[in-house]
Amino acid sequence: MEKLYNTKEASQMLSISINTLANSRCTGTGIQIPYAKIGGAVRYKESDLENYIDSRTFNHTGEQRSGYENK
Repeated sequence: MEKLYNTKEASQMLSISINTLANSRCTGTGIQIPYAKIGGAVRYKESDLENYIDSRTFNHTGEQRSGYENK
């Protein structure tokens, strides 16, 4: 089974605040990363976090404008 991260671990991996992830989940805006609710706990799949990082990795600043999609 794939490793799952809680909100604190995911926020540390992405260098963002816990509140940013929580607000995104509640409002559906901002960072769009799939998550699972197991019982009352929120969990993020390692592969979804890696895909989010990969989709925002660029070789130069010009790439960001043309290739960046807010997912």
